[in-house]
Amino acid sequence: MSTQIKSSQYVQFLKQIKERVRNAQNKAVLSVNRELIQLYWDIGGSLFEKQERLGWGSNVVEKLSLDLRSAFNGLKGFSVQNLWRMKQLYEAYYQNEKLSTLLRELSWSHNILILHRTNSLQEKEFYIKTCINEHWSFRELERQIESSLFERYMLSKKPRAIIAKSEDKQPLAHFKNEYFLDFLGLKDEFSEKDLRKSIVTNLKQFFLEFGKYFTFVGEEYAVNVGGEDFKIDLLFYHRILCCLVAIELKIGEFKPEYIGKMQFYLAALDRKIRLDHENPSVGLILCKSHNKEVVEIALSRSASPMQISLYKTEVIDRKLLKRRLHALPFPKVGS
Repeated sequence: MSTQIKSSQYVQFLKQIKERVRNAQNKAVLSVNRELIQLYWDIGGSLFEKQERLGWGSNVVEKLSLDLRSAFNGLKGFSVQNLWRMKQLYEAYYQNEKLSTLLRELSWSHNILILHRTNSLQEKEFYIKTCINEHWSFRELERQIESSLFERYMLSKKPRAIIAKSEDKQPLAHFKNEYFLDFLGLKDEFSEKDLRKSIVTNLKQFFLEFGKYFTFVGEEYAVNVGGEDFKIDLLFYHRILCCLVAIELKIGEFKPEYIGKMQFYLAALDRKIRLDHENPSVGLILCKSHNKEVVEIALSRSASPMQISLYKTEVIDRKLLKRRLHALPFPKVGS
């Protein structure tokens, strides 16, 4: 004898089944990915052994690529370039059992991005662990590497607070709370002019810290208002935000009056320089230090998009580096 099914009960039942299906699909994808990374790892290890320990030449990679593509017609992943990447991945991690295990939890594209866009093994460890814990997409991982999250995490007084996802649609999400400017080589005492000149001299390293989407416009960029030239320390253009970015450099602590000056610059840029298709200009004030409450109140009534950021010129302490890496939660694998 059949019983009439209540609509609300069936909706709940369907929801539960759909959730189980999604979980099964996710596990299947993870399982396939783990097998793929394991395969690439094994191939990389075999190439490493044949070349480094048995003395085989580099031509073995080209021959192997040709034979594998012939044997598995239509199966991607066995190009010469990809085979070299497998060997490089193995070389980078084979002496670190914990990290070599975690690699299976990331996609091949994630692994290659971390392998080629980071420097030290510590930096690789940071991004592998954090990417797994935070479930970053490829784009999010790329953005975090470009924004030097590793350096900011190591130097921050509250490191966990800076590991957070930000919405790309928010202009200020593209700016960091702290910038790491050790490459400037500045001495203990320097002027705002010294800071500005050093940044212009080291633009390549500056873009690595600030992100590849910045384009340099000018130093002491003059905007004429009422017959008088007002000079902006540094002016950039951001390709994703499609707007001008005015940067003011301060060697001391943040002061509330800096806000009014920046608002004037942004208004002048929008009226005098900005093109019709471009978005409103954005301001960035770089200071050596600031009081958070003072900054909060100073920005509370500001109508212009503006960021107050700190900059640091010291290098990361090795002991601090080890403590911070040890404090990162180790991802759970195999679930």
